[in-house]
Amino acid sequence: MIRLTELRLPLDHPPEALRAAVLARLGVPDAALREVQVFRRGYDARNPRAIMLVYTLDLEVAEEAALLARHREDPRIGPAPDTRYRFVARAPEGVRRPIVIGAGPCGLLAALVLAQMGFRPLILERGKVVRERTKDTWALWRRGVLTEESNVQFGEGGAGTFSDGKLYSGIKDPRFYGRKVLTEFVKAGAPEEILYLSKPHIGTFRLVSMVESIREQIESLGGEYRFGARVEDLLIETDAEGTRHVRGVVLAGGEVLEADQVVLAIGHSARDSFAMLRDRGVFLEPKPFSLGVRIEHPQSLIDRVRFGPNAGNKALGAADYKLVHHCSNGRSVYSFCMCPGGRVVAATSEAGRVVTNGMSQYSRAEFNANAGMVVGISPEDYPGDVLAGVEFQRRWESLAYAAGGGGYRAPAQLVGDFLAGRPSTALGDVEPSYKPGVTPTDLARCLPDFAVAAMREALPAFAQQIPGFARADAVMTGVETRTSSPLRIRRGFDFQSVNTRGLYPAGEGAGYAGGILSAGVDGIRVAEAVALSATSQPIPREMSRGAEVTMTYG
Repeated sequence: MIRLTELRLPLDHPPEALRAAVLARLGVPDAALREVQVFRRGYDARNPRAIMLVYTLDLEVAEEAALLARHREDPRIGPAPDTRYRFVARAPEGVRRPIVIGAGPCGLLAALVLAQMGFRPLILERGKVVRERTKDTWALWRRGVLTEESNVQFGEGGAGTFSDGKLYSGIKDPRFYGRKVLTEFVKAGAPEEILYLSKPHIGTFRLVSMVESIREQIESLGGEYRFGARVEDLLIETDAEGTRHVRGVVLAGGEVLEADQVVLAIGHSARDSFAMLRDRGVFLEPKPFSLGVRIEHPQSLIDRVRFGPNAGNKALGAADYKLVHHCSNGRSVYSFCMCPGGRVVAATSEAGRVVTNGMSQYSRAEFNANAGMVVGISPEDYPGDVLAGVEFQRRWESLAYAAGGGGYRAPAQLVGDFLAGRPSTALGDVEPSYKPGVTPTDLARCLPDFAVAAMREALPAFAQQIPGFARADAVMTGVETRTSSPLRIRRGFDFQSVNTRGLYPAGEGAGYAGGILSAGVDGIRVAEAVALSATSQPIPREMSRGAEVTMTYG
């Protein structure tokens, strides 16, 4: 196969124009072009009046070697890479099954790949199955009733289940693990377009059924799920040389489960688990994260600014944006997890605290666009022990609960009032989507002073890029604190904890991913490391390069 990149066609080109453009680029007759596969399709909207679709194509042609030789000086034409996934090992007879803690995107992909290699993993999830979890989540949104072990953060599918379902990432992926993730999602019921769209997404409703399908596949391969199984402790023994080894876990009810390999895919909100790991001496370190608010605008405004007269074109869908401003106080403000045509949701997992997040369905058809508008936080902002970042988050979440007036209502403020430094007393034309409701107030009551100053400087700068971004009645809802884990569970190039053998920190909670795709990719990497260790094989250099890559998504 031949890979052809940067093939540009007008937004509304007819289907036959694609083949014609390929023939013209290659300089071959129609009979020589046997197959055309779209590997990636994106768009260039820098000129909203002349938006172009940009294709990457895999082609089967006659006399491939001769064609490549003719075009060897053209960087847009070359051999297509082999993106097929290959398993690194098979489980030997009698091997003890590994334990995977957490059934979010990272844990699911780790468990799936382990099951496909014959390791029959045991998956421990503190929350409920995804459909029961969905009912509990809606109870918070509709009635202000929080179930602390079953909510946006905890339960089958992880935090990504109640999100926009974005499936793209900025990670480097030379081994095409991301392709494996997307392929498995399609097998589980995702639309095939996620394999080629440059910014694929799924939406919450489709994610629910996909999570169930992946569970069925894991169980059919000998894996086992345990729901309502919160891990309260690790079994750790120290050998004669002083090396620590994990030997299993202890559940909240006291049950002991033995294992020589434990994958920690606990997510960024498992604060009690972080405390347990610290107390058990697992090496943790503080890391940067971000904090801020959700900001909402009419989706029609974003569509018009980004797409001009092409707003509403089905090939483009709802418009998104990505913004960043470097402030005079040394802080950076940036948009985070932008959700076109979506809603702001209650995402707390602890009583008496308010946390926001963004979510949208596959259609992205709701009236508002929302995004996190967040400010970078460093460990210097929260001095103390390794859990000081957790306490920093809790402080602002508790203040947001108080400012919202209780009942998990969220504090909100109009952009015009925020810029003027006065509390909001009423709302404008932009209707906030957060449920169970918002209370107009002053967001400075539940945000650090430096964050307030940075956001006040950033809003006019963002408005220069998106006219109307700082409109007076745009709604800011607080607080957004769970952008990423406030700590990292340090691992080595073999993907194991640097001071506890057999313990495999993974995904967002460990500080090694950000978002659904990168978390799934990290789950696959860790599964491979587990399999190679279980079969006494070394980790190849090209695999180990991914062990210490960290991401903060946005």
